[in-house]
Amino acid sequence: MSEDDNHDDIVTEEMLWDRIPQTEGQDRAETYYELSARIFARGQYDEALALAETARDIYSEMGASAPSEGLAQAYSAIGYNLNQLKRIDEAATAMSKAVELLRESKSPIALELACTLGEWWYSSKKYSEVIATMSECAQEHLVDGNQMGAANDLHLLGMAYRELKQYTEALEAFKEARGIFKSEKEVLHVARCDQKIASCYNWLGDGEKALEASRKAVDVFETAHDHRRETFALFEYGKAEILLGKLEEGLNTLDGVLQIIADDEPKDFEFIVDIESRMADVMRALGRVEEAAEIERRLTAVRDTLSDGEQEPLGN
Repeated sequence: MSEDDNHDDIVTEEMLWDRIPQTEGQDRAETYYELSARIFARGQYDEALALAETARDIYSEMGASAPSEGLAQAYSAIGYNLNQLKRIDEAATAMSKAVELLRESKSPIALELACTLGEWWYSSKKYSEVIATMSECAQEHLVDGNQMGAANDLHLLGMAYRELKQYTEALEAFKEARGIFKSEKEVLHVARCDQKIASCYNWLGDGEKALEASRKAVDVFETAHDHRRETFALFEYGKAEILLGKLEEGLNTLDGVLQIIADDEPKDFEFIVDIESRMADVMRALGRVEEAAEIERRLTAVRDTLSDGEQEPLGN
């Protein structure tokens, strides 16, 4: 192919705009979709969203003659733009329509978009939707032989169950994810699961198993110099010590966690309040009532300004 031939094949954005009045139906919708994709790449999400919505509207007007994959692409483009605009609930709703259409046509793209949808549902705190979406994704990945994909699905599934306080179900999901990560020799991912497993055992009141799981996580994160995750694992370790009646040891562990996060910016006040509240409870149990009262007095001002808080980040 000559340089001239190659040049002739290049479709510019201006050419796409010029093409719109000359097209109708599917060709017109595809042109709007292509423009949306190019403008999305430039970071102009409001304009790209409007173009993707126009493509969707054209496909919708076509009724049964509209190609389902084209309509699904339009919905996914709407979702990605809404996500960039921080309109997460709307983004997830649009993406769910794309996934539904792609599953109906048995498109291989459906699984990838469904995994993205699960993460968006989690960000929207729609945990029941996360469970429905990721349970299906995990099974599909296992059937396809994609072990890492399934393990990541199960980890997110466990996170959603934990947010719903369904700790037994969360524990099973994290254990299954851990088994797969271990078979793949993914050391850090195994430790992430151990930290979450410890959290579930703490909520279920099994201090011994929580202590064992959190100790494994601490050892890995310390070895990897992953101090952020080590902090969360130490927090679970301290909670387990307290649960087992090792109050002085637990208090010292929680105080150590507090010292570690003291220099963090921005401050995670939800985490700080959680730690100090637990420390105050232990101090009361140890008879250090005045110290506990002083901590509680200080925390009142912080609690007054805090919202409902955020769920634990996915990366922990």
